[in-house]
Amino acid sequence: MDRVLAWLERARPDVLLMQETKVQDGSVPREVFRDAGYEIAHHGQGQWNGVAVLSRVGLEAVVTNFGRPLEAVRDPDSLEVNPLAEARMIAAICGGVRVVSLYAPNGRSVGSPHYAAKLDWFELLEGWLREAADMSEPLVLGGDLNVAPADKDVWDPVACAAGTHVSPPERQAFGRLLALRLTDAYRLRHSEPGRYTWWDYRSGNFHKNIGMRIDHLLISDPLVPRVVWTEIDREARKGKPTPSDHAPLVMDLDEPGQPFDAGWSAGT
Repeated sequence: MDRVLAWLERARPDVLLMQETKVQDGSVPREVFRDAGYEIAHHGQGQWNGVAVLSRVGLEAVVTNFGRPLEAVRDPDSLEVNPLAEARMIAAICGGVRVVSLYAPNGRSVGSPHYAAKLDWFELLEGWLREAADMSEPLVLGGDLNVAPADKDVWDPVACAAGTHVSPPERQAFGRLLALRLTDAYRLRHSEPGRYTWWDYRSGNFHKNIGMRIDHLLISDPLVPRVVWTEIDREARKGKPTPSDHAPLVMDLDEPGQPFDAGWSAGT
């Protein structure tokens, strides 16, 4: 909470999409967020998964789990095998924009049941978008999609080639989202390689910039001309207490938000 509140003060976003909250809905510190000026919609299941939307510009029409009930978990050791038993999707309308906070399954290893479940989850997402989303309206899909869509989104394509996050079926699933007329907002402003949102804690990988760009903001056509700035807040990956191994991905629409130094100007 200390890091979340500090980042809210640092960036003052109108809307914050969070993933892997790992709390039950009844345990969400709503009053703390309210004191900071934010409403929260949360979809969680305790020690696993969990997604949320924080907003200071309204919070309406909340949808969770692709509009379906969260199914029971029969085997906690196989949580990822049933995508509909995992709290990984929440949507809401905030300030006239429909936002969807997403936490895709990791997949663990190519060919495993967890990998198959990851591809099933992307099919659920694509199906829900086709049925329930209007691409002619302002729409943002944001969060940890656990896919690096191109070779320049990983530190070493050869070293990563046999693993998850870069396999052809995963990249094809990501591509099918774009084919629905969604745009990778970060790439509207940044074409350079070496910009990542995730770095493993081990072996000093963050300081070596051994990472992946697996967190994304995908936007519908009406939002494309409204994007004035996108950035990965690398500075938020530093310091104490121990930060997330992911860095926040930020997008400004219509006008610049509160300025902050994301840490890339000093080099990687």
